[in-house]
Amino acid sequence: MSTNILRTEESWWVDRGGRAVPVATDARTTAELLADRPAIDKAVESAEEGVPVGDLTLLSPVTTPCRVIAQMVNYRSHAKDSGFNPDAVPPTFFRKASASVSGPYSPIVKPAHVRLLDYEIELGLVFGAPLPVGATVTEADLPTYIAGFVVTNDVSARDVQLGKGQFYESKSYPTFTPVGPRLVLASPAELARLTDLRLRLSVNGVQRQDRTVADMITRPAEALTILARFQPMQPGDLLLTGTPGGCALKAPPKIVERIGALLPTEFKWKTFFARQARNPAYLQHGDIVTAHIATADAALDLGSQRTPVEA
Repeated sequence: MSTNILRTEESWWVDRGGRAVPVATDARTTAELLADRPAIDKAVESAEEGVPVGDLTLLSPVTTPCRVIAQMVNYRSHAKDSGFNPDAVPPTFFRKASASVSGPYSPIVKPAHVRLLDYEIELGLVFGAPLPVGATVTEADLPTYIAGFVVTNDVSARDVQLGKGQFYESKSYPTFTPVGPRLVLASPAELARLTDLRLRLSVNGVQRQDRTVADMITRPAEALTILARFQPMQPGDLLLTGTPGGCALKAPPKIVERIGALLPTEFKWKTFFARQARNPAYLQHGDIVTAHIATADAALDLGSQRTPVEA
């Protein structure tokens, strides 16, 4: 059975069916907490009744600074939305600033210069052990490296991303990586159920994204092996594993794409952004983004984010 970890300003907690029991630990970081497994186990087994989880002000269960790495175009449905052949998309990674990490109920703050603010629900994997350069990871090895799962949202300023060709800036503004509400420490058997997890995101109650991890192109064991060619990871680091289809940004129809290819570059981008600005799916001040990841039987439930958008 999974163990659900919560974090507040004052303490770490174990969520036992909606009641939070404090973890008696001196850990200040996620890495330190994961190293103090006896304290976690003691909280799980405690006779203490705990307090209602709803009474807590929850922060991201992934502390910063840490490495935040993300996979690009890693769901078949998202590849199709983006105009790519899902069978020909290579595994690709990019960095996000860990200063972008925020809590599961904190506002997403839209910078004044950003016009096209998009959402991307993603399954986050939290490392529990070092991943050295050169490591080869099999499905059976995943529990060695991955401590558990979190809900994440890879918020993206599309006009910065596409206009500048700049992933790092467009995805790294403060509040652009909501994480939580809980870190689900999973057993090997639960890690084996990873493809059963269903990712759902809605804006103002209207569903935008809905797919299971089975739609993923490059799954975690293969992704970690490729990542380990060049990037070591440490306990407490975070890997975002891609988003399913349903984002606001979509590739233009083929006929529009062909016409656009004939236009001068500057005019082409100006036309593209003007067209995107008329798309009501992009996030605006006052919108409420809800993101939830769980298996159908709720045996693995990562919880729900609820993040308002503020200009």
